Amino acid sequence: MVTAVFPAAGSSKRMGGGVNKNLLELAGEPILLRTLKTFSKVERINFLIVVVAAHEVETVEGLMRSARGLKPWRVTVGGSERQYSIANGLKLLPDDAQIVLVHDAARPLVTVQTINEVIDAAEQFGGAIAAIPEKNTIKVIDAQGFVKYTPPRAELVSVMTPQGFRREILLRAYDKAAEENFLGTDDSSLVEQLGFRVKVVAGGYQNIKITTPEDIRIAETFLEESK
Repeated sequence: MVTAVFPAAGSSKRMGGGVNKNLLELAGEPILLRTLKTFSKVERINFLIVVVAAHEVETVEGLMRSARGLKPWRVTVGGSERQYSIANGLKLLPDDAQIVLVHDAARPLVTVQTINEVIDAAEQFGGAIAAIPEKNTIKVIDAQGFVKYTPPRAELVSVMTPQGFRREILLRAYDKAAEENFLGTDDSSLVEQLGFRVKVVAGGYQNIKITTPEDIRIAETFLEESK
């Protein structure tokens, strides 16, 4: 079976207003619930773990209890970094969880198709991430701000979530990161440290991470177009 972990303990500084962005409404529904309801539509997912700041646990639990159609869930307290929050969430994995997905709660427009494709690839290869081709030219620069080289754009992708892994691989990756005090930028970077190859699955451009007020307007446009 598959368990999904949702880090949602960020400070949301770029959103402004002092409110967790995951609790803001997108087209009349909290962002967090939109995300969780999509994952709850995936047949193979049997458990949801939401990681939030300590002072928001009660609020989020109340929100989730009032929602219909969610898979069984637990809420737990996050840490000072995203990686530490996910590590806390992993402590609640059910015994039957064979695949673990990690998904930014602030990506409410992910599709069931993308989720299923990440699960399929994680089962086959051990690890998989959703990503889209990079549209921009990327430059690698030195410490003085000069261009060192330009990597081929065809080899570059913009990484998003969900990211999925076989349970034992992800737990080993987190244990190793803790032992070495390594702080990665995503879960895949921890798994890569073990020497595992991670499969890239085609994501969707609508699967944006809502970070600023402008992102909410962009997400509303995607929702309107999908209708």
